[in-house]
Amino acid sequence: MNQDFIRRVAWRGYLLALVAFGAAFAVRYVLAHWFPPGFPYLTFFPAVVVVAYYAGLRPAILTATLSGLAAWWFWIGPEGFDLTVATLVALGFFIFVAAVDIFFIIGMDGASRRLSREVERSAALAESRDILMREVQHRVSNNIQVVSALFSLEARAAVDPGARKALADASARTGLVARIQRSLADAEQQATAFEALARSIVDDALEAAARDDVVVSISSGEVALSAEEATPVVLIMLECVNNALEHAFPDRPGQITIELSDDGVVRTLVIADDGVGVSETATTEPASLGLKIITALARQLGGQWSLRSAAPGADARLCWPSSPLSGQT
Repeated sequence: MNQDFIRRVAWRGYLLALVAFGAAFAVRYVLAHWFPPGFPYLTFFPAVVVVAYYAGLRPAILTATLSGLAAWWFWIGPEGFDLTVATLVALGFFIFVAAVDIFFIIGMDGASRRLSREVERSAALAESRDILMREVQHRVSNNIQVVSALFSLEARAAVDPGARKALADASARTGLVARIQRSLADAEQQATAFEALARSIVDDALEAAARDDVVVSISSGEVALSAEEATPVVLIMLECVNNALEHAFPDRPGQITIELSDDGVVRTLVIADDGVGVSETATTEPASLGLKIITALARQLGGQWSLRSAAPGADARLCWPSSPLSGQT
């Protein structure tokens, strides 16, 4: 039985009131000899409650009125409308209990309906907000992509090789930011799976560097990046990979390992290679623009980045606090 179906048309509620009263009266009449004295309303209270819940106030009042009159005539005092004090007290008790039942049921039902409307309204507002946020992110990523294209055009027109390389690097970095922003928008503000995003970007870096002789392995378990973490973490990872591709394997194959872990307090990203290693100066005094960018992005995360020689190759490590908003895939 559905509340809305009954309340949508008024006569359905009154029909339910008559049916409920009829059923309660029939049961009370049939079992009259089995009921102990002093319980004239025993079957009528449930009828009032059911009608109040499903049909509302007026049908419930109709059921209570018919029930009270029937009990008064048949089972309170002598048969008929007796007006003794005991009968009037019994009627008063019925009226009080029925009124309390109707009051609380109608009140709780109204509160429940208001709460349901508020929940629906909040859900609609949240959906509108999410749609707006995704639209803003798409627009931001498109604008960043335009900036990347402008850098690329300037790089092609530049005469100085140094300026051409700087503009090309800027174009690649802004293009990557646009790509990350677009992936965040597609994820609908949820945590982004690091491994899938990293694999796609690393494959592009290998293709751009024409290094099909370098194998890159990526592992992150179930760790995912929040929207605040994704851009700086992926940019740092790509800078480290590009540095390894450019300097670690001058004329030979190599291997790069990328691992992201989370112990619940600190997140750690490790990019290791088996290349020629790095000098002591490079590990303590980052001079290139790429390494300066990495340092700035690490500070943005509230973390630390380090680079050290390994045996063999080099080991770049980024550590930052685990965000409470970071999700698990």
